[in-house]
Amino acid sequence: RGTHATCRRVGPASTAGIKRREPEPAVNAGFSRSGDGQPGAGLGSDAKGRAEVYVGAKQITDVNAQVAGWTTSALDIVSWKSRDGATIEGVLHKPAAFDPANKDPLLVVFPGGPTGVSRAVPFTSTIYPIDVWVPRGVLVLEPNYRGSAGYGEKFRALNVRNLGVGDAWDVLSGIDALVARGMVDATRVGTMGWSQGGYISAFLATHDAARFKAISVGAGISDWMTYYVNTDITPFTRQYLKA
Repeated sequence: RGTHATCRRVGPASTAGIKRREPEPAVNAGFSRSGDGQPGAGLGSDAKGRAEVYVGAKQITDVNAQVAGWTTSALDIVSWKSRDGATIEGVLHKPAAFDPANKDPLLVVFPGGPTGVSRAVPFTSTIYPIDVWVPRGVLVLEPNYRGSAGYGEKFRALNVRNLGVGDAWDVLSGIDALVARGMVDATRVGTMGWSQGGYISAFLATHDAARFKAISVGAGISDWMTYYVNTDITPFTRQYLKA
């Protein structure tokens, strides 16, 4: 979750850790270590760039040089209360010259999973061109709806036997919160997602379509029976629907 992160080396004979690296603030992932115990490799990124490969404290790659001249968005972590009182957090992408008086249109992009999670780093979307839309005057909200990873076991379980329904509460309440803050034009809202994000989009299309100018469903479940008998992850249905 895009907070301060520390990588430490711990020896087998001691619980004391030696601090290796602490970016400000950082998202670190993908750690690996060779069999001979040499310094580990991993991915590290700050709030303004793509992840780079590090070995120990040494930066190996420089992929951000490729996008150094791009106009990117300003990133905020926002939170709001959902219909049942659950606190929901999300990443809000804003144009660099954002002015709330403009009442910009809003696009809501859902991660999949439902255990996927959006983090406050740029160039995160492999499906939707978020970093192309935002500089053109569009706000993009990526809500980490109930079931998202990184918020604890209780939060992960909030959409069991409530799949799509509670998720929709989280999305709609997030839109309402931004409208109430005077940041977006409530008449120009679109929504989209892939996998579980597509399922939420499909649910919204049949339950609250009037709120949206456009809805895109990517690889979303439309029939639970055919999904169950055709999928290669049948435990998912039992775990989340308890049926």
